[in-house]
Amino acid sequence: MAQVLEFKLPDLGEGLTEAEIVRWLVAVGDVVAVDQPVVEVETAKAMVEVPCPYGGVVTARFGEEGTELPVGAPLITVAVGSDEPGGEPAGSAEAAGEESGNVLVGYGTRASSGRRRRVRTGLGVVPGSTPVADGSPGTPPASRPRAGASRPPAFPAASHTPAPATPARTPARTPDRVDAPPAHADGPVAVISPLVRRIARDNGVDLRTLHGSGPDGLILRADVEDVLRAEAAVRERPAAAPAALVTPVTPAASPAGHRIPLKGVRGAVADKLARSRREIPDATCWVDADATELMRARAAMNAAGASKISLLALLARICTAALARHPELNSYVDTEAREIVQLDQVHLGFAAQTPRGLVVPVVRDAHARDAEGLTGEFARLTELAREGRLTPADLTGGTFTLNNYGVFGVDGSTPIINHPEAAMLGVGRIVPKPWVHEGELAVRQVVQLSLTFDHRVCDGGTAGGFLRYVADCVEQPAVLLRTL
Repeated sequence: MAQVLEFKLPDLGEGLTEAEIVRWLVAVGDVVAVDQPVVEVETAKAMVEVPCPYGGVVTARFGEEGTELPVGAPLITVAVGSDEPGGEPAGSAEAAGEESGNVLVGYGTRASSGRRRRVRTGLGVVPGSTPVADGSPGTPPASRPRAGASRPPAFPAASHTPAPATPARTPARTPDRVDAPPAHADGPVAVISPLVRRIARDNGVDLRTLHGSGPDGLILRADVEDVLRAEAAVRERPAAAPAALVTPVTPAASPAGHRIPLKGVRGAVADKLARSRREIPDATCWVDADATELMRARAAMNAAGASKISLLALLARICTAALARHPELNSYVDTEAREIVQLDQVHLGFAAQTPRGLVVPVVRDAHARDAEGLTGEFARLTELAREGRLTPADLTGGTFTLNNYGVFGVDGSTPIINHPEAAMLGVGRIVPKPWVHEGELAVRQVVQLSLTFDHRVCDGGTAGGFLRYVADCVEQPAVLLRTL
């Protein structure tokens, strides 16, 4: 007798709470094996394939390509056969004697408990799929109407055809939360993720006064954002003016335009940059350097060896040597403990522009690699980035970032620190410029170096010392030999 099992979008880790369906890898009626990838999804971190822990026949898929689903929403249902009544499903990992733990390809595996997973929230556990009111099974939470559906979405959906402008709708909830009856009189408050709990705490929102619009009253990020938007609207509302002076606003006064949702990689970048500007008191210093000798040294290395050394690898090697002399910049600030944490290893991030947007892959233990090893790792990660195959492990854990924006043909910039790191070095284009060399005016290869640093971890003297050492190594690569 066949048993229909439901497979939900698993916990993606790294604080991620939703994913967008990019491409289905199976169709209804297909036979799938245990741990076979069934769908390709895009998160704010990377594009990954999701393997199914059951083997059998696909009976349903939830969500079209381009649909964004929250963690815990149903993905597919699989009809699993049984060898004998009351036995384990023949197509399941348990019946095959396997332990399917491939939550996501690239995220590592875990041993399965043999029971159907439930999605954990910040406090408490949210059960799996909930039947709709009419009793029809299998309807995913993302496709059911939510409570308070009249409120505007957190990020409007994109539309290539401008819609007629309409008056703003009144949010489902108002900021007058004090008089509202508590939704949770006692016990923990169920929220979709720890991120939502932190947003509420940082903005003074009492979660116990909210009625969640998710299944079983689960509080979603949109619920908290609705309250914050309503409060902002009240604060920004001008004082009442005499009726004769009020100019009526017609729908035609609102300009139409093309809306682009901030989601996926672009949304993650926007959130991280905004948080960096909001939390880090940064400062920037810069210097012009004569890179002629560095370019000559690189040409000599490439002429002498079989493998080519990239300019980015030489700059990375200089950075790791400078961080060894100025460890204050290889750190982060623990705001809860009010401590600066200096790190022993240098995990070097580098900015890479891809069709999906800006990403920052991380070279692990960059301080322990030579120029040839750094060149190979930069090439490997860049190729993965272009193909959209970077895993969250490739994109997290950086301690310092190197940004070569010179490839875009610009000379300088004021980099925004990659939160929670303490500094970023920006490198402009290397171009011929007039330069005084050995007392004579000459045409030299000049580059501008910019260092943005967290002023909490060090003062200008340390930042200037770091940048000056980098510039000295660029101008005279032999300086670097003292630290090798």
